[in-house]
Amino acid sequence: THDAVWPGRAYQRFKDAGSMTDRLGALGALVHSHAELAQPALDRMHAMFKGDALVIDKWFAMQAAAAEPLGERAGATFARVLSLMKHADYSLKNPNRARSLLSPLFFGNPAAFHRPDGAGHALWADMVLQLDAGNPKLASRMARAMDRWRTLAEPYRTSARAAIEKVAAKPTLSSDVREVVQHALADAA
Repeated sequence: THDAVWPGRAYQRFKDAGSMTDRLGALGALVHSHAELAQPALDRMHAMFKGDALVIDKWFAMQAAAAEPLGERAGATFARVLSLMKHADYSLKNPNRARSLLSPLFFGNPAAFHRPDGAGHALWADMVLQLDAGNPKLASRMARAMDRWRTLAEPYRTSARAAIEKVAAKPTLSSDVREVVQHALADAA
């Protein structure tokens, strides 16, 4: 509604919260609405809980789950995920951290993941291949994000199929991931 007052109140609620539930609720409201005060709140949350891995996992997940804005800010959530992949506290080698950032994007944020330019599908393929090298179980779970690719409209369907085929083409693919992508491609026949 473009109410100028509520973001300040939400930020104050975030700062004054007596519990993690209240703090995350206020932070979530700011992040999901892409309010200007979201970034200061995110920075403050990170500084407050930098040593708490579970909270930092939630911090990453919340940002990846934010609704993709429309209009001139379209692509902001996807761009934030790409930026967070370069964050000092992010590592693809840490399964919980990788899951905290990638799962909300791939499984819970279709507008940010299924992009007309195919960048979300390309990112999915790259992440599945990189994860497969060190953690095939996690890679196979991430690969499941494309299980229903056939239901996508064009141009998303073509982009998704190309990403799945890219993963399937890797000769050293683990049996876990190979099973998932071959099943996805077989369903297309």
